[in-house]
Amino acid sequence: MTSPLSHTIDLGRRHPSAVLLLVQLLGIVAYPFLGDQPVGRAVFGVFGLLVLTLAVRAVRLTPALTWLAVLLGLPVVVLTVAEGFVPGNETVVLVSALFHSAFYVYTTYALVRYMFADDVATTDELWATGATFTVLAWAFAYLYAAVQIVWPDSFIAAVDAGDPRSWMDLLFLSVTTLSSTGLSDIVPVTPHARSFVMLEQIAGMLYLAMVVARVTALTLRRP
Repeated sequence: MTSPLSHTIDLGRRHPSAVLLLVQLLGIVAYPFLGDQPVGRAVFGVFGLLVLTLAVRAVRLTPALTWLAVLLGLPVVVLTVAEGFVPGNETVVLVSALFHSAFYVYTTYALVRYMFADDVATTDELWATGATFTVLAWAFAYLYAAVQIVWPDSFIAAVDAGDPRSWMDLLFLSVTTLSSTGLSDIVPVTPHARSFVMLEQIAGMLYLAMVVARVTALTLRRP
């Protein structure tokens, strides 16, 4: 008889997109409890590596190139560890943010190819619609982190307007922009910041129009 633990592990193996989505959603909830102290940053760094591992595992099941995901992922691992040792070094943070963003953009591409690879909407492909959204939101959040280093004061907010935005602030901006809810009190004010925010708005619109609509149509076609 299969134990509950074995059954859970088997479900995770068959639905990696669901695991990736769940872990990222848990990260959104857990991050406020970690804070900006060294221990909190260390825990968040370990969590980031877990998400990275799950993303690479998800890419392995897609038609995309796994070796390219690994090639992008290895510098991310090294830079994540480096950030833990020198959290205030802007050069390390900038390079890390750019590599993180590139890795998550490629993961987004891989998941989209996965959902478009056939004319059957599997259960994991349905989970992939949510995982792709969160992965793309992560990609733009890291991109915003790089933007505010290259162009200081790119973003202002209702609270502590002149301070650099925290990771949670930038992720909040990214999610509200990508989902087109417009609830964010964080505003891009420099031309470069606004251009990247507009790109994310377009990406969110295209994602809903193309990917979600297609997967939903395939689901409705099921016998």
